[in-house]
Amino acid sequence: MANQNGTFRERQTNIMSDRITAIVLAAGRGRRMESNIQKQYMLLAGQPLICHTLRAFEKSPVDDIILVCGSGEEEYCRREIMDAYGFTKVRAVIPGGAERYDSVYAGLKAAAGCDYVLIHDGARPCVTDEIIRAAIDGARQYEACEIAVPVKDTIKVAGADEFAVETPPRSSLWAMQTPQAFAYPLVYEAYRRFLEPDAAQDGGALFSDGAASSGNAAGAVTAPAALGSAAGSGALAGTASAAPTIRSSDITDDAMVVERFMGRRARLIRGSYENIKVTTPEDLAVAEVFLSRTPGI
Repeated sequence: MANQNGTFRERQTNIMSDRITAIVLAAGRGRRMESNIQKQYMLLAGQPLICHTLRAFEKSPVDDIILVCGSGEEEYCRREIMDAYGFTKVRAVIPGGAERYDSVYAGLKAAAGCDYVLIHDGARPCVTDEIIRAAIDGARQYEACEIAVPVKDTIKVAGADEFAVETPPRSSLWAMQTPQAFAYPLVYEAYRRFLEPDAAQDGGALFSDGAASSGNAAGAVTAPAALGSAAGSGALAGTASAAPTIRSSDITDDAMVVERFMGRRARLIRGSYENIKVTTPEDLAVAEVFLSRTPGI
């Protein structure tokens, strides 16, 4: 019994000492909102949309927040968002890049020193404390996880002529959300191999498995073969045996980068159908209804 108690106390101490950082992405242009105002700054329930997102993480167990905004918007965010609404966990406001993955990598660099990192779309203002805690727990247990919900609708795969060519079984389909959560060394190294393949070849990687990626002139990169337990035994190993060629445009979420460049699969953590991404004008009205159920918005 004494040994079991000692192990429990040790685990609790490790959990208490973990540093958890949230990267909130707010550098998008939001072209589908049909507005000259970027969606992250549009009013939602009387406040800029991004404030609702930041407040969810401000009240959560995360230790600090990195806000990634559009280039040239840093001072505006500090003055009109951080100072005006009293956010204290935001320790850095940094400019994003041309693509989402560039912004994520910038955020990861700014988050150096943390143990676990949550990557969240700033345009998902209805994220809850329960979801954030589930993502943190998932990262600790599996080292790579993503919030998701089973799809409700039947999904069709269309051909180039827009005729349906396949109907995947709905029971196996999930719609991805954020946050996606990872052990920091795992996701940082995955992005490094994706976006700095030459540096990965030069050594100094966080994982000394000897694998590296390489670039080519066609805008594609070659991912390393699956790496087994590169970051520990908690995550599931990939099973790929060949190094696939990947175009940057193929990368649509962070778990894909970890899967393809580190050979690690992400555990799906059930989220909420209310954790919507505000993309079009009607989404604002829907999000306001969801937020109205939350006390003190």
